[in-house]
Amino acid sequence: MHANVGPAIAALEQLTVTELRQRYAEVFGEPTHAGHKTWLIKRIAWRLQVLAEGDLSERARRRAAELANDADLRLLPPRRRVAVVSSDLSAAEKPDDRLPPPGNIVTRPYKGRMVRVRILTEGFEFEGIIYPTLSAVAKAITGSHCNGFHFFRLNTQGGPS
Repeated sequence: MHANVGPAIAALEQLTVTELRQRYAEVFGEPTHAGHKTWLIKRIAWRLQVLAEGDLSERARRRAAELANDADLRLLPPRRRVAVVSSDLSAAEKPDDRLPPPGNIVTRPYKGRMVRVRILTEGFEFEGIIYPTLSAVAKAITGSHCNGFHFFRLNTQGGPS
């Protein structure tokens, strides 16, 4: 690396994003809309090195072009998959097979007390509050996120394991 390139690259760290964008325009001859400081520093540092020491050799450019031509590129986006929806209930309305029917109560001992959650058609009731998911109930009980089915041991179909 040339002696004057090292300090110039080190000085980039001290610049703001606006100043980096101005510097980018100076070294590349075109503006950028990028606002990612690390990316701007890397691109400007690369360009400063190219200007000081030279770019890729012609042989390296030819090889890169060969590799790019051989790459399997997707020319069309993937086809959209059509979801099959049952005529009577959509997937969002169907109850989970792991849950007992609405009206039942799921219990679990937790830290010396018995936790009771009533299963409703539209959520779960715990201590007079209705929660949208079993995981939300488990979070209210434990204070941290955890899988509700795992917390209440409902991992198997139809009830506790």
